[in-house]
Amino acid sequence: MMPIETGFLGILILFTLIALGMPIGFAMGLVGVVGFGLLISFHAAIIKVGVITFDLATNYAIGTVPLFLFMAHILFATGIGRDLYEFAARMLGHKRGGLAMATVGASAGFASVNASSLATTATMGLVALPEMRKHGYSDSLAAGCVAAGGTIGSLIPPSGMFIIYGILTETSIGDMFAAGIIPGILLALFYMVTIAIQCRINPDAGPAGPRFSWRERLEGFSKTGDVIVLFFFVMGGIIWGLFTPTEAGAMGAFGALVIAALRRRLSVETVRNAVYETLKSTGMIFGILFGALVFNAFLTVTTIPFSIVGWVSATDLPPQLVLLLILVVYLFLGMILDASAMMTLTVPLFFPLVTGLGYDPVLFGVLVVRMTEIALITPPVGMNVFVLSGVAPDIHLSRIFRGTAPFVMADILHVALLLAVPALVLWLPGL
Repeated sequence: MMPIETGFLGILILFTLIALGMPIGFAMGLVGVVGFGLLISFHAAIIKVGVITFDLATNYAIGTVPLFLFMAHILFATGIGRDLYEFAARMLGHKRGGLAMATVGASAGFASVNASSLATTATMGLVALPEMRKHGYSDSLAAGCVAAGGTIGSLIPPSGMFIIYGILTETSIGDMFAAGIIPGILLALFYMVTIAIQCRINPDAGPAGPRFSWRERLEGFSKTGDVIVLFFFVMGGIIWGLFTPTEAGAMGAFGALVIAALRRRLSVETVRNAVYETLKSTGMIFGILFGALVFNAFLTVTTIPFSIVGWVSATDLPPQLVLLLILVVYLFLGMILDASAMMTLTVPLFFPLVTGLGYDPVLFGVLVVRMTEIALITPPVGMNVFVLSGVAPDIHLSRIFRGTAPFVMADILHVALLLAVPALVLWLPGL
């Protein structure tokens, strides 16, 4: 078989293995090693695996993963998720749909100290969902805003998806973190506007709650001020070049320990649980990255990425149309694959094409993460929806998906805005 034919056969086998339930990292690694061995030699494949393992283990940037995860787990133990929601609820709860808006705002705040969309959804599902249902919110709106709000976790730094993208494409992780801030804030505003429109059409979906005095609001802020300061210190240091993302992760982890100690939530059990969860999550991410890098090596020798670039160049399609078609592909892939699978499978294929057309790799990275976020709340594999269903099993999946539909429309408008105004993504990294 020709290398290209072998490559497409390998991709087909990979999808089959994933459909059969094999973990994505193992599936990519297996297909990559066998394919590389068939095209070059199995001796070369073994050597390539060793080189990739060494490079991954000694990659300085990979240190951001366990450091930011440890920071997130320590802060989670301090109860910051509930504090952020209570503060946002005191600020917005008196408006129609205010508690849903507060959920989105708290999700954005929690995302700034947590690298996981699923963890954000689970936390807000436990904290915010019962409050909204108690105040008479419709299950569709309440569940929809929780599931959609969780997707902000992949965009606002520190983002695990940005770290994976940066390692796969050798793009600056610091630039990716900076690029996600403005789109993340805009996404939260888009969601809040979506909630306001829904409550204007159907006021009973999100009735107004009690109004809090400014003294009570300031009391709520006092519980979250330390974490807000930590976020601006860590992200500001990256943007202004005071330290690298890895050093920022170390500063964030240390700051989280200090905050936990000041809140009297730091204990041996807390640290032990944080270390355990960090190692477990880091091992999973390393496994996915290792498999993706091995599979990338296989794709390179098949020449498929370069053939795609040549084919698209020969068609004389406008670059804007090519990028739009790629984003549509992501929209459909999100119906059958989870976010990490989409990222690791497609970026090696599309990255050479998009950068060859002159697009900034940072802009493409943000767009890819945006499309994988949409996949988290679209059927049939909306992971955030399934996580929320586990937290609130009495709400049927169909009702949650119905509640996320307006937010998916907001997502599409948000992506269109980023395409129309790339400066929203590139301004902060340009500093």
